[in-house]
Amino acid sequence: MLKHSLIACAIFPALLLLAASGRTATLDDSKLRSTDQDTGNWLMYGRTYEDHRFSPLNQINEQSIGKLGLTWSHEFGTTRGLEATPLVEDGIIYATGNWSVVYAIDAKTGKIRWTYDPKVPRARAYFICCDVVNRGVALYRGKVYVGTLDGRLIALDERTGAPVWDVSTADSSTKPYAITGAPRIAKGMVVIGNAGAEYGVRGYISAFDAQTGKMVWRFYTVPGDPSKGFESKAMEIAAKTWSGEWWKVGGGGTAWEGIVYDPTLDLLYFGTGNPTAWYRSLRGGSGESLYTASILAVRAATGELAWHFQTTPGDNWDFDSTQPLVQADLSIGGRTRKVIMQANKNGFFYVLDRATGEFISGKPFVSGITWATGLDPKTGRPVETPDSAKPAIISPAPDGAHNWNPMAFSPTTGLVYLPAKSGTQSLHVPDTNWKYNPDKNNLGRAPGYEGPLAAKLKSMPHPTGELLAWNPVSQRAAWHAKYPVAVGGGVLATAGNLVFQGRADGVLAAYRATDGKQLWTFDAGTGIMAPPVTYQIDGVQYVSVLAGWGGPDGLGNDPGWGPVKPGFGRMLTFTLGGNAAFKAPAFGHKDPPPMPSITVNTSPQVVHQGELLFDDNCAGCHGAKAVAGPLPDLRYASTQTLEGIQAIVLGGARAARGMPSFQKILTAEQVRAIQAYIVSRAREGAKAAGRRNP
Repeated sequence: MLKHSLIACAIFPALLLLAASGRTATLDDSKLRSTDQDTGNWLMYGRTYEDHRFSPLNQINEQSIGKLGLTWSHEFGTTRGLEATPLVEDGIIYATGNWSVVYAIDAKTGKIRWTYDPKVPRARAYFICCDVVNRGVALYRGKVYVGTLDGRLIALDERTGAPVWDVSTADSSTKPYAITGAPRIAKGMVVIGNAGAEYGVRGYISAFDAQTGKMVWRFYTVPGDPSKGFESKAMEIAAKTWSGEWWKVGGGGTAWEGIVYDPTLDLLYFGTGNPTAWYRSLRGGSGESLYTASILAVRAATGELAWHFQTTPGDNWDFDSTQPLVQADLSIGGRTRKVIMQANKNGFFYVLDRATGEFISGKPFVSGITWATGLDPKTGRPVETPDSAKPAIISPAPDGAHNWNPMAFSPTTGLVYLPAKSGTQSLHVPDTNWKYNPDKNNLGRAPGYEGPLAAKLKSMPHPTGELLAWNPVSQRAAWHAKYPVAVGGGVLATAGNLVFQGRADGVLAAYRATDGKQLWTFDAGTGIMAPPVTYQIDGVQYVSVLAGWGGPDGLGNDPGWGPVKPGFGRMLTFTLGGNAAFKAPAFGHKDPPPMPSITVNTSPQVVHQGELLFDDNCAGCHGAKAVAGPLPDLRYASTQTLEGIQAIVLGGARAARGMPSFQKILTAEQVRAIQAYIVSRAREGAKAAGRRNP
């Protein structure tokens, strides 16, 4: 009796503490396996281990959607991209912004509980492919886990945001590794991949003990130097599929997104990115380059390879297979199949047996694919159009028919909902003089190409975007919902027969899940890439989304992608009857550029050279034709800034603000040519508005 009383005395204060903080039971493995029954929270990246991004909540439904209104918003004060899926546990939202900063936010009011900044060195911006973004955190046993842009994995105390442990997942001091993806939890471990293939790294995923941060295992996606032996039989097999001395450039194959876990099969699934360099002719001209551009399954307990399926053997076009992976049990051919699904960058929708990796089916989900004519119906291997090392226009482009933006699967309708792009075209020109350079990107693309295909590409139709409802059993579209921009954000499906999605023009929309009719919209004030989530507090259903336009699409600011909307980033939260006031802060320039007062050599030859150099080195952040999106528009630069361009570009004067030095990439003469091009573009804008020389 005394023993039972002592136990009760020990437990009772703990229960009081949980009640006072609003916490329920500890988020352990058992609770993660039953997240589908936890309708009030959103505890994992895709809500459940299956990554359906489907919620059984239906208070907000096709009948009540007209009453949905804003209940609160929070401004982050940034114009960079926001891509995170917010997680929600017991009334607290955990989300990430740019530079891997973590926020804990009151889900009912929008009040910040705590903020954690991992202090990523801003000078690393050059070695981050696609904006300084982060796609979210993982929650487990009272901790919040985040991967950072400088390759660290950090555990934070869920209540205070204080660091518990901080480990390096890669030698980022000597190699340009980065992490943009969300960690995943499996069997008491935190699993994370990395990015950096374009800069010359060797890909892998790693599993760390969730309590201590100690690494448990690591699975490499590309074999290392054969003379040093292989870490596993899988790597020995892979080495036979590579040509040349791939290990000297790392090989690529980074797993920067798309990790899921099946606790029943105890398998972890993930997709891998492109090899380095992009083009086969620069990697020896042959071989499948395993395990790049593949979907892989490894055993969670050991990290041992269970199976692999290569979507684009010997990838020649940057067709990463890192797009979201969705698990489901589908009735196919008269029997229930445990499948894993992916809408790949390369334009094909794949359905695989997730226990064995067997190819079940695959069909194109967009039109205009030119790199392949179809898939072998038995093996799923692509039937490629003739390969050539000569310049070629290929569709889809490297941004893909579908990229990292999450898709959703509704068990109610049996449909997958995804953002799709058709007609994305790209000019591929292998650089026959390419050599690995650790100080710059290593795509292997020839710079400054001005052949006849360059003009042809400019005359081709612009890409189009849509929300696509896809039947994975019949491999057919159920419906299409077109939008006026090429890029759509991540997707949420609910039992209210609704599909929510934001897009590049700043519109958050709700569609009827059964037929795609648009039922509701809200102007978020800036483009949306991230997926919405939904949760319930005190019987009230909420919908939250991060709005922030950036990434390579936003930074490049291609005018052919429609009326995109850069602006300041924010989180928006909605409920039925919400009536909070909202006015997006003004962003950008209303007036034309001022006439520059600086004197530089703007001869046609110099300006043309500057244009080519700008396209190759600057446009990825400061916009096509020097017309910027989220970042500063250099046509509006002050005289002081233009005169100090050498100190900025070569001397790193603004490295602490995210503008790294290009000292190892550009010469002083080349920077002067870029300066002349910027001045020329500013003068064009000023003259068009009738402004005169000062």
